Amino acid sequence: MTSRYAIYFAPAHGSPWWEFGARWLGRDECKDTALVQHPLAQIAPDELQEITAQPRRYGFHATLKAPFSLGGSHTEADLTARMQALAATLKPVALGRLQAATLGDFVALVPASATDELMDLAAACVKELDDLRAPLSDADFARRRVDHLDVREQALLQRYGYPYVLERFRFHFTLSGPVAHPVAQRVMQAVADPVTQLNATAPLVLDRLCLFVEPAPGQPFQRMADAALSA
Repeated sequence: MTSRYAIYFAPAHGSPWWEFGARWLGRDECKDTALVQHPLAQIAPDELQEITAQPRRYGFHATLKAPFSLGGSHTEADLTARMQALAATLKPVALGRLQAATLGDFVALVPASATDELMDLAAACVKELDDLRAPLSDADFARRRVDHLDVREQALLQRYGYPYVLERFRFHFTLSGPVAHPVAQRVMQAVADPVTQLNATAPLVLDRLCLFVEPAPGQPFQRMADAALSA
């Protein structure tokens, strides 16, 4: 089975933001182990398990370069080295205040305002590593739901293997799978206080690129390596 790789941003393992995200989803993506989710007044434990099942497989992260297969003779070691070299050319980006919002039918944490620096960093991750990516398969196109994309998104999908890049990029940490509006409201209520506290006490900085791997289709993504931004 072919592995897929992704370049994500995830907070430092064990940091306050990581603790929040990992406990919310119920998974340590570095050790690939389950974690006990914190009890919530707004959401029962069984419902929280169900709501977070889809993002749990990916771990708490923000996508910079969406999952892809390696092309040609490129190896995981090649990708790791290239990610580290790219990270050395990039400066950390302060994310500012994060807040919960609905993106389509799911809930995510997003910056209150996206800066040019953040957009430029994401674009660099998409472009500078794209020569390592294999062309999309029929299954990849099906997964990306091509029929639901507009003309520009289809063009981006063809060029970079993912439609929500460059000017269509929106930085976010996914908190739920698809949910109805009343459930989304309860999710946003549940995270409001801890996110406000984290914004005040531990402002989040995008300070690393993280290599994640899906060993085989449908398996949980595992965090394999971090590369500090050091320009």
